[in-house]
Amino acid sequence: MSAVAERPVLAICALVAYDGTDYAGFQYQLGVATIQGVLEEALLATVGAPVRVAGSGRTDAGVHARGQVIAARVPWRHTPGDLQRAWNARLPKSVAVRKVQLAPLGFHPRFSALDRTYRYTVYEASDAGSRNTPGHSPLTDRFALHVTKRLDLIAMNEAAATLIGNHDFASFGQPPTGESSVRTLHQAEWQEVTTNLSPPDPYPGRCLVFTICANAFLYQMVRNLVGTLLQVGLGYRQPTEVSLALAAKDRSRSAPPVSPCGLMLERIRYPASLGLHFDEH
Repeated sequence: MSAVAERPVLAICALVAYDGTDYAGFQYQLGVATIQGVLEEALLATVGAPVRVAGSGRTDAGVHARGQVIAARVPWRHTPGDLQRAWNARLPKSVAVRKVQLAPLGFHPRFSALDRTYRYTVYEASDAGSRNTPGHSPLTDRFALHVTKRLDLIAMNEAAATLIGNHDFASFGQPPTGESSVRTLHQAEWQEVTTNLSPPDPYPGRCLVFTICANAFLYQMVRNLVGTLLQVGLGYRQPTEVSLALAAKDRSRSAPPVSPCGLMLERIRYPASLGLHFDEH
């Protein structure tokens, strides 16, 4: 019997953060770098045996996370904290395991979740509208969308408020094969935030963050909604047009998806009875 086979198998869950810029999404794909792929490669190097990792959601190519939750069954005889340290030592700097704990009985990172929260960040140039405004921001472009025109925050929030509740979001995304496109949104709100990134300073101007929380999301739903709301902010659509697009259940009524660079999987919420403590990180 091999040494690996003799080890106890720990059912663990973990909180993971990553810069998704250089990855083809979370889900494993042959021949390209993915978050699941590098997590599994690092586990193989750590425990000497292949381990399959399950995630709470399949973030798209270029999308980031600070609150992705994963689960795995790992041959390991030491503590979860020891596993976290050994795992991180073999991961690239763009991926980090923030916490490891024993998984509750029957836990699944996707199916046990109550809701998910995403945030999308937009930097608006301080001289928005000027002919001399640069079209990019080197210090923020990996994690935010840079815009060179003034956005109407009030109009965007007026439109976003119409999305709250239980609706068919077929106009703004595609469900997995055979699944319903009905989702329940608990929050959809734009806020101007103050950043403290000095040094280096962020590109001068307003930082706007869109926070959206729902029981689940359709494929590219958040990016399509952000693109549509930005059209409202730019004056290309009226706020009332967003609710009309929602009711139409027609993909042609949505704006194209915005760049994934500004999108962050912020948090997955689970029932308190499971005893997870990921919100503390």
